[in-house]
Amino acid sequence: MNRINYDRETDKIIAECKARGIKPKLLLHACCAPCASACVERIAPYFDVTLFFYNPNMDTAEEYGKRAEELRKLAGVFGVNCVITDYEPTEFYDAVKGYEDCPEGGSRCEKCFGLRLLKTAEYAAENGYCYFTTTLTVSPLKNAELINATGFSAAEKSGVQFLPSDFKKKGGYLRTVELSREYGLYRQNYCGCEYSKRKNPV
Repeated sequence: MNRINYDRETDKIIAECKARGIKPKLLLHACCAPCASACVERIAPYFDVTLFFYNPNMDTAEEYGKRAEELRKLAGVFGVNCVITDYEPTEFYDAVKGYEDCPEGGSRCEKCFGLRLLKTAEYAAENGYCYFTTTLTVSPLKNAELINATGFSAAEKSGVQFLPSDFKKKGGYLRTVELSREYGLYRQNYCGCEYSKRKNPV
């Protein structure tokens, strides 16, 4: 069975937008500024991008606030809008209840992706966005196929189109490292939740 080339799917939609002479509104779920950097650079020429920070999986309010401020800084650099939601960790713990001991990248992460992408899709629907997507696929440690499937599921529930992606392609992840250095962005070494921190203690 042939696997879908999600990076190519991104290019197809970009080509369609260019051919029609439109720049649709797109809500980009961002896990952090470093990951968002290369994603925004890639799609901002073709979409009216708003960064959306909804990450209740963060292990502390301090970490949440730090990443949110870095994302605001990045939004200023690229001249895009930025929406920061309140820190609601109970939403994450409710979503992953019973999956606490799953390995990193397993069913717990799938539940977490579902929570964050559905919230993004719902916000997009409520605020008139044409598309939504996520920075999560820029990480070489994340399963792009699972993330895209989760995004399409959220799109069906919300009625907003999902922009498929595999942002790590075309040197995307390496570009996040370069841009983080260039703009002095705080670059964490764990996903954000307490479970990933146990695997990669700071």
